[in-house]
Amino acid sequence: MGLFFGTDGVRGHVGREIDEAKILSLGIAAAKHLNTKRVFLGRDTRESSFALATALKDGLNRGGVEVISLGVAPTPEVAYVAKVENAGGAVISASHNAWFDNGVKLFRLGGLKISDLTQDLIQIDWEKEQRERHVLTTPDLEDKDDSRWVNSIISSVEKDCFTGLKVVLDCANGATVHKAAIVFKKLGAVVVEVGSKPNGRNINDDCGSNNPENLIEAVASSDADIGFAFDGDGDRVIAVTSGGSILDGDHLLVVCAIDRFEHELLKNSSVVITPMANLGMRNALSEAGIGLHEVPVGDRNILEALEKNDWILGGEQSGHIIFRDLSTTGDGVLTSVQTLLALNRKGKILTDSRTIFSKVPQILINIPVESNAEKIVEEITDEVNVASMELGDGGRILVRPSGTEPLVRVMVETFDPALASSVAEHLSNIVTRKDQRFR
Repeated sequence: MGLFFGTDGVRGHVGREIDEAKILSLGIAAAKHLNTKRVFLGRDTRESSFALATALKDGLNRGGVEVISLGVAPTPEVAYVAKVENAGGAVISASHNAWFDNGVKLFRLGGLKISDLTQDLIQIDWEKEQRERHVLTTPDLEDKDDSRWVNSIISSVEKDCFTGLKVVLDCANGATVHKAAIVFKKLGAVVVEVGSKPNGRNINDDCGSNNPENLIEAVASSDADIGFAFDGDGDRVIAVTSGGSILDGDHLLVVCAIDRFEHELLKNSSVVITPMANLGMRNALSEAGIGLHEVPVGDRNILEALEKNDWILGGEQSGHIIFRDLSTTGDGVLTSVQTLLALNRKGKILTDSRTIFSKVPQILINIPVESNAEKIVEEITDEVNVASMELGDGGRILVRPSGTEPLVRVMVETFDPALASSVAEHLSNIVTRKDQRFR
C-alpha cells in the first residue's frame, strides 16, 4: 500500500504501511525540495520512533542535508528551533494515533509547514526512490539538548505569574513528558504530572487530549485549579476545570481571543477558525466584536490564512491553537500557558465551561473504513443534503475524510440533541454500508 501526505504529514501502521526503508526513501526525496542544508529532527516516545528517525536521517544525509537530532521533542519545539536557526525541521510522530502507528512531519525554512506544492513534488520523488530499494546504513543518532523552546514559552509571560496555582499536566506518555512540567514550575505553579511514564507502547493510551477521563479524575483528586492534557507530539491541548468541565479548542480559543482583544493584542480583531467550530463559540466571539474567518480543517490552512492576512490567532476544536506572534505551529504547552494567563487575569480560575459559552449540541462520530474515504464522502452527498434539509436553518452537517487516519468523520450540530444524535447515527450507518460495498 502506498503512503501519501495527509493534512499533517505522512502516517501509517508500522510494519504494514510504514517502515525504515520507506522513511529512508522519503528522506532522500525530501532533501531535494526542503531548500535547506540543515534539518532539526525530533521524535516522540513510540518504540518505533528511534529507528525511523535514524532512517530519515540516513536519507536526508544522502541528499546532502545535515541532521541535528533534538531527541524526544514535541513538534512545536522542532518548529521553534527551526525558526530560530532558519533551518528545516522534521518530526517522527503519529500525533494522537495509537502506538502502532507512526509518521513524519516536515517543516521548511523557518519552521513552517511545507506547502501543498512541495508535498506533491516530494511525493513524486519519494515513489521513484522507493523503487531504487536503497540499503540502510543506520548512522549514529546523537541527541542534542536544547532548552530554547522551553525558555521561549516561559518568557512569553511574566515571571512567577502562576504562583499559588496547582496544575495537573497529562503528557499522554509522549513528547511533552517533563518539559511541560518544567515550564509551569518555572512560572511558580505546583505541578502534578500524569501520563508521564512512556514505555514505547502507552502513548495516548487512555490518556492525553483524546482521553480526558484520567485528567478529570486527577484534577479532582489533587484539588487542582485546572488541568491540561496534550497529545502524543504536543501540538494540541485540551483543559479540564476544577469542576470537571472539559475545555476543548473552541473554549481555549475564545478565552485567549477575548483576553487579547481586551488588552488590544488581537491584530485586526480577527480569529481564524475551521468548519468544526461550534456555533456557540462563533456567537461568543461575534458578540465580543471579533471577526471570524473560516478555512478548511488543518493547522496548515490556519497558519496560511494568518500569514496571508497578518493576523495572529487561530485554532481548531481539536486543540490546535496557533499564536503566530509566538509560534509557527500548534503548540499545546504554549497554548496552556497563554490560556491560564488569560484566566488568571480575570482574578478567579473558572470551574464551569458554560462561563465561556454554551455549546450548541454537536455529535461527532468517527467511522473506521477500509476503502477510499474520499470516495465514500463523495458518494453520499445526496444523503447528506437530505439530512441537512431535515435539520433546517438551525443545524449543520459536516462529513469529511480524516487526513490522519482511515476514518470518515461525521459531525451534526443542531439545538435539538436527540435529532443531532439520530441524524449522525443515520449517516454513520450509510458510511459503513458504502465502505462494505467498495471493498
